[in-house]
Amino acid sequence: MEQDISKAALDYHALPKPGKLAIEITKSTETQKDLAYAYTPGVAAPVRAIAANPTDVYKYTAKGNLVAVITDGTAILGLGDLGPLASKPVMEGKAVLFKRFADIDVFDIEVAASSPEAFIETVTNISPTFGGINLEDIKGPQCFEIEQALIDRLDIPVFHDDQHGTAVIVAAGLMNALELQGKKFEDAKIVCLGAGAAGIATMRLLVSLGVHRHCITMVDRAGIVHVGRKDLNPYKFAFAQETEKRSLADALQDADAFIGVSGADLLTADMLKTMAPRPVVFALSNPDPEIKPELAKVTRSDLVMATGRSDYPNQVNNVLCFPYIFRGALDVRARCINQAMLTAAVQAIRMLAHEPIPESVMKAYPGIEKLSYGPDYILPKPVDPRLRKRVSGAVAKAAVESGVAQIAYEEKAYELA
Repeated sequence: MEQDISKAALDYHALPKPGKLAIEITKSTETQKDLAYAYTPGVAAPVRAIAANPTDVYKYTAKGNLVAVITDGTAILGLGDLGPLASKPVMEGKAVLFKRFADIDVFDIEVAASSPEAFIETVTNISPTFGGINLEDIKGPQCFEIEQALIDRLDIPVFHDDQHGTAVIVAAGLMNALELQGKKFEDAKIVCLGAGAAGIATMRLLVSLGVHRHCITMVDRAGIVHVGRKDLNPYKFAFAQETEKRSLADALQDADAFIGVSGADLLTADMLKTMAPRPVVFALSNPDPEIKPELAKVTRSDLVMATGRSDYPNQVNNVLCFPYIFRGALDVRARCINQAMLTAAVQAIRMLAHEPIPESVMKAYPGIEKLSYGPDYILPKPVDPRLRKRVSGAVAKAAVESGVAQIAYEEKAYELA
């Protein structure tokens, strides 16, 4: 079966012509006059206008709706460091999602950089082309350094989706799951297995949303992240606990929630049995989760579970947020994507799951007879047409209210067609 899927995927990418993207012309080029406007001599007029007033670049070019999806290929999906060339199918795929869900144009850019500094310099130098930068598949901990350096240097949104996209969806889903389980979000005992980009960013966001830092136990390949360890980078050390516990099994005793961003089959049934009543399990390793849902549900009938897979309920999928966060940021010409905008995205996604589901969404899932807010529906489906209005609108409004927007927020821009 895996061979069949691989063959079909290769055919999909190769036929009828290679790749998943193309560039289209948006203006008439039928006549000599059209071509004169498109290039010389007509193009001189917008060149002069932009030179005189740089913000006119948004009026006369595609910059305001153009995002760069950029990687160095050091952390490609679950495949590891395979280099920038091998990352291109993934970056093209990301571009497809931006266009499909938020009508944002993308150039995918794969950078052969010898160091984080070289990567930062490259992105800085090409940044005038774009309205926003989406960093992708860059290994930790250098991804933190790269993102922060670019945020500091650039006046357009910079967003590392492997960090913040995952964090936003986990936070929205976790709030709903804990609510359904009758647990307080701020006091929940949370175990995070995986201390890379996604794990650290997710825990940072949870803390900013109200979870007490002392309630979070982070676990990596060497065991619990504790203050006695000498191998911790600064990002991990921020979550180091003063504890005698050392293993994942130790950490999970009486825990309310497990967040896995690590690897397959690392959460055992015996460990799951020791968690608190009505636990929440987010086993997000893809394609094979930290514990299979079938085993988890047989072991604990009182749990709420999510995975990263589309063939189980409650898929934690970054496509629920990153296109819409950028849409909102671009629409008000935000200088950055800040905490207020991420929080707005979390709340918009979380609350949308509480509402009745449109018929169009149900038609996209013919095998499901009914969906409503509950243990098997804690997050909206990716095809929900309301996401663009709700999430992009909330993000744009938050950008304006937090002072990082350069133009006004217009609610009517997010009315559904």
